[in-house]
Amino acid sequence: MTSVVTAGGISVTIRGAVVEEGETVLDRLVSDGVPGSLASRNSKLWGPDAAPLAARSLGWLGLPETSRSLAARLAGPADEARDAGLDRVVLAGAGGAALAAEAICRTAGVELTVLDTTDPHEVSGVLATGLDRTLVVVAGESLQAETLRRVFAGAFSDAGVTGDALARRFVVVADAGSPLERAAREAGHPVVQSEPDVDGRFGALGAQALVPAALAGVDLGGLLDEASGLAGALRQPYDNPALALGAALGSSVLAHRDKLIIADQGSGLAGFGGWAEQLVAGATGKQGKGMLPVVVEGVDSPGFELTGEVRRVILGRRPDEPGPGREAGLSVAGPLGAQFLLWEYATAVAARVIGVDPFAEPDVGESAAATAALLRSEEGAAPTVVRTPPALVAGAVEVHAPAELLRGAENLTDALEVLLDAVPEHGYLAVLAYLDRTGEAGAADLRALLATRGAKLRKRPAPVTFGWGPRHLHTTGQYHKGGPQNGAFLQITGAVTTDVPVPGRPYSLGELQLAQAFGDLRVLRSLARPAVRLHLRDRGEGLAQLRDALA
Repeated sequence: MTSVVTAGGISVTIRGAVVEEGETVLDRLVSDGVPGSLASRNSKLWGPDAAPLAARSLGWLGLPETSRSLAARLAGPADEARDAGLDRVVLAGAGGAALAAEAICRTAGVELTVLDTTDPHEVSGVLATGLDRTLVVVAGESLQAETLRRVFAGAFSDAGVTGDALARRFVVVADAGSPLERAAREAGHPVVQSEPDVDGRFGALGAQALVPAALAGVDLGGLLDEASGLAGALRQPYDNPALALGAALGSSVLAHRDKLIIADQGSGLAGFGGWAEQLVAGATGKQGKGMLPVVVEGVDSPGFELTGEVRRVILGRRPDEPGPGREAGLSVAGPLGAQFLLWEYATAVAARVIGVDPFAEPDVGESAAATAALLRSEEGAAPTVVRTPPALVAGAVEVHAPAELLRGAENLTDALEVLLDAVPEHGYLAVLAYLDRTGEAGAADLRALLATRGAKLRKRPAPVTFGWGPRHLHTTGQYHKGGPQNGAFLQITGAVTTDVPVPGRPYSLGELQLAQAFGDLRVLRSLARPAVRLHLRDRGEGLAQLRDALA
């Protein structure tokens, strides 16, 4: 059985048992009047406790139209940047908005450097070239954004850029009346106010994502036209692809298929899977519930196999067309702007079905608080990270883990297999790499290698996810702490050979990154989750050893 729902350039194909499961939930959503209520921004859809926050968080529904004014608001800063020869845009931000901006520019073939990291090697690489033509967009008030603003301001000053010229090297996207807006205006930076009723997770079409994309050269009108084409269908009870997708996602969780395996098959939407991952994980992963997105490299990749607890979705080709992956239960095709709106609406609907507040982030602050405690910045002291001796050393790799978890592992392969074996039943393994996303991009290959090794070791293979640290703290981190407590974690840190001081702070980027890693690990272990930290004494050699150990 196959159901195809199309509207506004979007096609959602639902195949097999998912059709019947989703239809039952869909009928209930329609009878409850959810399509009209959500389109009308009814804040009570997720229960009375969630209503106050929802009332301040539903502005994303109107962004396809309200964001059109951004082009006019950006005309001045864009002209000034162009006249000054600033043709390289660097985004200093974090969370869903940064991932959305990256997907927009990659899909459009426009250059945008996204820095949502504190890795000193990655930041050093950006500082080393093209600084004379760099414009920095600071989006939001995350620790990463503020730290990078300080680093770039110091680098510009060292290069002789001062006064008004320095002020014009930044464009700041901030909430009206926020400390960031006040500081930016005092410094003379151009400021674009972000929407008061949109957060970053649901803000793919909001200012924090669109300002850097527009300054980099993306045509916002075309993207917003794509979203507007779908917006009219969101009130419809049927022939509404976003409602159908939300019902399918929600019903999958109710049927205990709570792992959403995402594979791209010719969608043309570069980086979209990572944005969808943060949205679904962060919006649904709380109160011990949620859907875990697992982004795999393709339909032939390890981890895309059908098991009893996964729901598979293809971005691009329909699953009833010839080729690998045709047995997938879901497929979504359509242009980027419409896809953003589709998934935001569908995820909000799925959260209602699951019974959680999609806009709350009750567990995100735990890692930030642990990091702040380690930094002790209010005392003017360097981070108080306590470095304990490794439980095992294998060449360039240190293994840090409780002895009872390692169970006498004698080498790196043993340690990795012990961790794979420690993944709880119906659980998952998350790889969290605090490394250079550009220079050490090959670290992402560990996901497939671990999935393959886990399939050989376990009767029921566990899904394996991969995330860059500290990016994941603002994306999937909510699910790790608040979702079903069945995760195991492999954290990877690396020795710093080129560090970067943070002006006005008593720590460097390397020290901050390590504090973020330790703070997150402390929270995960406090939840009694199996967690191993691998520290690479030499990053290149260590990654090569890990690949060899899993080959």
